[in-house]
Amino acid sequence: MGTDVDAFLARVAREFRPPRTNQSADVLLRRIRDEVPEPSLEEDITALVAEETAGHVAAFLDVLEHGADAGEFTALPQAVEVARRYARSGVPISSLLRAYRLGHLTMLQLLQAEIPRLTEDRELIDAATMRLLEDGFAYVDRGSEHVVAAYEEERDRRLQHRLTLTNEAGRRIGTTLDVGRTAQELADVGTAGFAALVTVDLLDSALGGEEARTPSDPPPLRRVAQRSASGDDSVAPPTDRRRTHTYPVDSEPAHALATGQPLLHHVAASDIPDWWPPTPDQEPLRFHSALLLPLVARGDTLGLAQFFRDESAAPFDEDDLLLAQEIAARAAVSVDNARRYTHERSTALALQRSLLPPRPVEQSAVVAASRYLPSGSLAGVGGDWYDLIPLSGARVALVVGDVVGRGLHAAATMGRLRTAVRAFADIDLMPDELLTHLDDVVIRLQREEAREDGELGATCLYAVYDPVSRICSLASAGHVLPALATPAPPAGSDGGDTAPRSAEFLDMPIGPPLGLGGLPFETAQFELAEGSLLALYTDGLIERRTQDVDAARTLLCDLLARAPGTPDEVCDRLLAALLSGRPADDVALLVARTLALDPGHVATLDLPSDPAAVSGARRFTSETLAAWGLEELAFSTELVVSELVTNAIRYGKSPVRLRLIRQSSLTCEVFDASSTSPHLRRARTFDEGGRGLLLVAQLAERWGTRHSREGKVIWAEQALSR
Repeated sequence: MGTDVDAFLARVAREFRPPRTNQSADVLLRRIRDEVPEPSLEEDITALVAEETAGHVAAFLDVLEHGADAGEFTALPQAVEVARRYARSGVPISSLLRAYRLGHLTMLQLLQAEIPRLTEDRELIDAATMRLLEDGFAYVDRGSEHVVAAYEEERDRRLQHRLTLTNEAGRRIGTTLDVGRTAQELADVGTAGFAALVTVDLLDSALGGEEARTPSDPPPLRRVAQRSASGDDSVAPPTDRRRTHTYPVDSEPAHALATGQPLLHHVAASDIPDWWPPTPDQEPLRFHSALLLPLVARGDTLGLAQFFRDESAAPFDEDDLLLAQEIAARAAVSVDNARRYTHERSTALALQRSLLPPRPVEQSAVVAASRYLPSGSLAGVGGDWYDLIPLSGARVALVVGDVVGRGLHAAATMGRLRTAVRAFADIDLMPDELLTHLDDVVIRLQREEAREDGELGATCLYAVYDPVSRICSLASAGHVLPALATPAPPAGSDGGDTAPRSAEFLDMPIGPPLGLGGLPFETAQFELAEGSLLALYTDGLIERRTQDVDAARTLLCDLLARAPGTPDEVCDRLLAALLSGRPADDVALLVARTLALDPGHVATLDLPSDPAAVSGARRFTSETLAAWGLEELAFSTELVVSELVTNAIRYGKSPVRLRLIRQSSLTCEVFDASSTSPHLRRARTFDEGGRGLLLVAQLAERWGTRHSREGKVIWAEQALSR
């Protein structure tokens, strides 16, 4: 009976051969399309599915005709390729198996209907039907194994690609704190085997440093990045951060921005959305699907990322949308971090620059130039500062300091310390005394703020230069030593500028940094030749990870020794030679070329401690002003001198000395050995005294007292007519 059944089925297979084979394949294909809509066969694989169906019919007929084992056949290449196509399209495997089994069931039904046409033997019909079903199920089971294996292999490869893409996004997006670079990294990752084109638009408000919010109306955006997988970025409008654009109110991008929800958008092959801007002189990208992903971080909408696919790849599906959402979410956080960092850095830098001297102050003691370079590190702007403060007696104070820390707090602390230094300089404290008071200020700030992220601290170098005596007095609170270059003797008799002969670091004591308390500071004094170069700087100029500090110090001295130019040129040379690129730490640099006051502009008179000497002081003043051509100031200056000398003789101690200094203003100074300072007070109607300093204050533009270890000086300045 078995032989009869095999022979009969072989006959059935031969009878079923073409043209009925092709007709059966068409019936199977229509049946699958009618009853299994899930696979939604696309045009590009319709022919492949038809070829696969015909191949299955032919293969099963071969099994019947030749009596082969249905469980040992090899899956058709077309079936394997169709399974892979379905896996790439995201069709569930259950839909694939249902379509596969339904097709084979239809084929068995057609063959089963053919059996009664060839015989009327009921026993043979039953046996042939049973064998047909047995071979058919074996064929389907074996084919299903191959199809499922191909599907799972392609699905795993697809999942591996998605995982790789996610890992690449985590590795490549957010490598810097630059907004534009981060957006471009998103576009680069998105076109790595995922999308044909990626564009990134950011809200104009987010780029401007304003607090981002979910927009209600179509907001202005700027195209900050885009990338085409083909390398031809002309398929989309060019990136121009200087121009803004908006999307129509009813467009899909505007809806995604307004709701903050991602959107999967399919486009007909012949359509171009109205929100897609035209590209002049270029064929636009013909895409069939797009992913619109709002960039949302910390509850704020920052912009919109758009992923497009053209006919070279399958349309986006829901799984692609989830993958793109994860990538965009990572990018949004990185963009927000970069935006916040840029905003904070710009704020700190603006604050710091506003607290630094805006322009050189007018004075006659030095010719100075300064530079400030912010740090290029991610830690933010530091607290380096410099200052040039005119003092009484034609002197000038040169200050450089460095606050520990980074960011807004360091910049604000720097401003407070700079203000304190100016206040202490205004009362003419000695450098060591000034640093002692500044140390107390830092300690008080520490107590008031009680910072948890470390102690507040700073370093400072304070120098006072007197162009009359050419004495420079300096004190350091943990700050790096200044460098000094002394000039060589003039080569000719014209006395012109010559190159410095030697340069060295001043040998002076370095006190403790500010904020420690309880330790003394020391003042060192040096007599400087006219034309000397004095360089004050912060440690960022010479301390770098890639350069030895001693080598940098040597180079600094060499550059000063060969610097015959102006202080501005010296600053530029030092920065160009000692720094390559953006510095890792802030750099503050102050270079001053010392001047000497003409001896003919200084007049000194020693006075006895006798009230009768006041008339001689007035006469000396009148004669000196006449020699200087300042007769119009004689009356007011004689009154000032008379009051100051009288106070020194009456309340002070010998010796008493009068000094007149002519520079941009006329300064009257009276020295005595007493440390007692006079005070301005309001005299009552019948008081005999108390009006002298009031008179001085009315006649002088500025007046004050400065103390030294030998005594005190009371001074008054009057402006010279221009």
